[in-house]
Amino acid sequence: MGNDLTRQEREDFTWYTLLFVFACIVYSIIGFSWGAFMGGMKSFRDFVDYSAYGQKIVLAHTHVNLLGWVEMAIFGALYYVVPKLTNGRIYSVKLVKVHFWMHNIGLVGLVVFFTLAGMAPLITAVNDPDVSSKVYHRMMALTGPFGTLVLLANIIWGYNLLRTAMGWRERMAK
Repeated sequence: MGNDLTRQEREDFTWYTLLFVFACIVYSIIGFSWGAFMGGMKSFRDFVDYSAYGQKIVLAHTHVNLLGWVEMAIFGALYYVVPKLTNGRIYSVKLVKVHFWMHNIGLVGLVVFFTLAGMAPLITAVNDPDVSSKVYHRMMALTGPFGTLVLLANIIWGYNLLRTAMGWRERMAK
């Protein structure tokens, strides 16, 4: 794993590391606004607190904040720090790109389907608990593949950073 990246790889790595930071900013604004909306609007707060499926909307909000704001900040920071700390280069710029897109697609899918599940009674516009329940269960089933994407993206991230760190003692001795 030499220390040199091509010019294009350096540009791509810098761009994708910055994309993690930019995504962090976007998700934080969405999450903070969503939280203010849930807390500040009594009718929405009551729906979330007391409807049969309202807690799924809270779950969507939580995922925006944790997997969007917090994780994106950590990913961007560690993609920058670990190569510097270990006197090396990122193991795979391609894996950084794959990680970014898999994580974001997975997160958006989770948030969309958690939100739709939470809004099942409103989506059906029918006062039939059986219909709402069917919509809810279908929406929740669709969160699985997106959650799996996020998990796989996080495994890719961990693998990429572990491979980046390997051999750090030898590089430091040079």
